This record gives sequence, C-alpha cells and structure tokens, in this order.
Amino acid sequence: MTWVESALWVVAPYLTLVIFVGGLIWRYKYDKFGWTTRSSQLYESPLLRVASPLFHYGLLFVIVGHVTGLLIPIAWTDAVGVSNDVYHLNALIWGGLAGVVTLVALGLLVYRRRTQGPVFLATTVNDKVMYLVLAGSIVAGVVTTVAGFVPSEVSYRTTVAPWFRGIFILRPDAEAMARASDLYKVHTLIGMVLFVLFPFSRLVHALSAPLGYLFRPYIVYRSRPDGVPRRPGGVRVRQNRPL
Repeated sequence: MTWVESALWVVAPYLTLVIFVGGLIWRYKYDKFGWTTRSSQLYESPLLRVASPLFHYGLLFVIVGHVTGLLIPIAWTDAVGVSNDVYHLNALIWGGLAGVVTLVALGLLVYRRRTQGPVFLATTVNDKVMYLVLAGSIVAGVVTTVAGFVPSEVSYRTTVAPWFRGIFILRPDAEAMARASDLYKVHTLIGMVLFVLFPFSRLVHALSAPLGYLFRPYIVYRSRPDGVPRRPGGVRVRQNRPL
C-alpha cells in the first residue's frame, strides 16, 4: 500500500469527520439563524411542489441503502438465510431506482433555478458548488449501481464496507479499500467531499428540518384592512412571527 492510499483511506476519513463535526459546531454558534434551506418557494411553487418531494424521498432511500449496505456484514445476512447474490440484486434494483429518481428530481431543481429569474438571482456560489458535488455523488452512485450488474469478484461488501466500519473503531481497513474498483473509490472520495461541504451549505438543514417541521407553528397570512392598498400584484402581507 502506497503513502497516497494511506493518506486517502486512513487520514482523509478522520480529517473529514473533524471538519464535519467542527463545521456543525461553528455553524450553530455563529450562524444559528442561517441554519436553513433559504427556501425559494415564494418565487416559484408548482415545479418545486413536484421536484422537492421526489428529491427528498429519493435521497432518503439512497441514504438508507448506503447505511444498510455498509453497516451490515455478510455474516449477518448469511445468518438469516439471505445469500449475498440475493442481497446484492435487491440493493442494485432498489438502490438504482432511488438513485435515478433522486437524479431526475435534482435535474428538475437545477432547471428551476436556471429558468426562474428570482430563484436564479437567489442562488449563491456556495449553492452552485453544493449542487455540483451533490450531482457528482448521485451520478457516481448510479454509475456504480449500473456497473454492479456486471459480474465481478470485487464487491463493496468485502472492500468499502469493512473499511467504512473500521473507521468507527479507529481501525480503517485500508488494504480492503485498496482492492476496491476505481468506481467505488471515486464514489467514496466524492462522498467525503460532500461531508466536508455539508456544514457550510444549505444541506445542513437535514439535521434539524425533520424535527423542526413537526413542531413548527403555522405561518399566518392575512389581508390588509379594507381601504388599505395591497402591495403590487395583490400579494398578501405575511404576519411576522416572534423570534
């Protein structure tokens, strides 16, 4: 194993974790009120109403697939009578479907940002980098899934998964990761870049939005009193909520 492989599969994962955790602490301390998606729904709603649920549900299945695929050892599935071939086939079918849905939804979201003037103007450089890396990771995942239909002696369950599990016990199996295919390595590297960017982009809302939406009060809209002109375009005035 070369020093480059040692740096990539031993040092880089822990550096990624340090930036991820440190970035979350920094973001919460210095940008607590910026911990949001910066929703652009007011600018355009119909397309967002379709693309956003597709993206979020598709991404949820992608995340669940990654977690189960990387954390469940082969010995566990063998113990319950699920062969590696059956497990692998189901992972390819459902993971591939989730990846395609997520990629299509992301394409719709990017199209919306490019074609809707106010939404495009509200898109920052940070957002563009986030979309680029996120799209790269999803494309890499779909390509890896499609390539998985080609029979191979090298499986992510015997290469990437042992390496990934070893990170949490401070014993990353760099030798196993070195045996992985180039597609798996690229996919893993893009994933680490995504985790580095996570605390500093709008992706950070994924850690708070699911809980926040359960207890968030309604946003109250009301018209101006009779005789008081509305804003141009007849837009109703939103009642501000206390901080």
